[in-house]
Amino acid sequence: MTRKKVLTSAFSNLHTDQRIEKVCRTLHENGYDVELIGNNWGGEYDMSRPYPFSRIHIISKTLKTAYFEFNWKLYHKLKEKADENTILHANDLDALLPNYLLSKKLNIPLVFDSHEIFSEMPAVQGKMSQKLWRYLQNKIVPNLKFMITASGSYGKWFENKYGIKPIIVQNAPRKIDFSIEIPTNNPKIFLYQGALNPFRGIDKAILAMRHLENVVFKIAGDGPRKREYEDLVTRENLQDRVQFLGKLLPDDLRKITLTADVGMSIEENGGESYEFSLPNKVLDCIQARVPLILSSLPEMINIKNQFDVGEIIENHQPENIAKALNLILNKGRKNYKSELEKAAEILCWENEELKLLEVFERASN
Repeated sequence: MTRKKVLTSAFSNLHTDQRIEKVCRTLHENGYDVELIGNNWGGEYDMSRPYPFSRIHIISKTLKTAYFEFNWKLYHKLKEKADENTILHANDLDALLPNYLLSKKLNIPLVFDSHEIFSEMPAVQGKMSQKLWRYLQNKIVPNLKFMITASGSYGKWFENKYGIKPIIVQNAPRKIDFSIEIPTNNPKIFLYQGALNPFRGIDKAILAMRHLENVVFKIAGDGPRKREYEDLVTRENLQDRVQFLGKLLPDDLRKITLTADVGMSIEENGGESYEFSLPNKVLDCIQARVPLILSSLPEMINIKNQFDVGEIIENHQPENIAKALNLILNKGRKNYKSELEKAAEILCWENEELKLLEVFERASN
């Protein structure tokens, strides 16, 4: 059976976006004619995919104008490529408008994947751009027929606000055939993976290192707060105990994750997008059988209530972060392994992609 063409688009340089990679690969492997469109904002890295992809060239110097430029160019690119046998697939609010306009114009299906609550992210809070994103969201989302999002709490938020019921497709990694021997690290490895953005608890975790013995804190990622966190490490004289690994390719990051004794996802409540998120790093660590310290946000409490995969911090005081970390280190990674195994069996892409395929099956009819 010949399936429809799927035009997937995102304001992304595509290089390290694991959710888009998994979605496109699943659709490609299930017979859809997938084409991926991103942009070169943030760099144009070499990339290999089993389906065609392209990046829109952005000449803007600021993010604000880059959004306008990308949306304008994306509309024309989609118009060139789409026909009556196409499903449009928009990733996040910053790629939704051109997809929505074209789906109306050509009367073709649109699947919207909201990776987060874009209009409520810390980066736009209190800015003029937040009003624009909220306006777009309010105008378009209630009219959508097919929508997916990345956490149950996000789904409830969209349902309460717009009366739409998104399908929940968590950003879980593919199953790892876990047969490695858990390493005996000396010093113990405490790992943060992800963007170096505000409200991730990274600065508090750095300060927690003053209360820990025989532990090295590895920070895998890059972002706007990197210089600030490097300066904090220098001021606190923790250079020999905190390592910045930079931004890693997904395969390299997975290798590092497997070596850790403890992971972390201690996001602070920086608005509803953070409050209701289920960070990728939680599911990545679970799949690598690495216990985590977690903040007391709804999705993380929900996982902890189902599976004993780590410890919830009392608050973001460095002493309490160190206390939760020591609790895990004293128990040892092996003592969490059976619960991590149970969680890894359920929280994996192989289960999530079934829901994704159902949505595209419905959009195809």
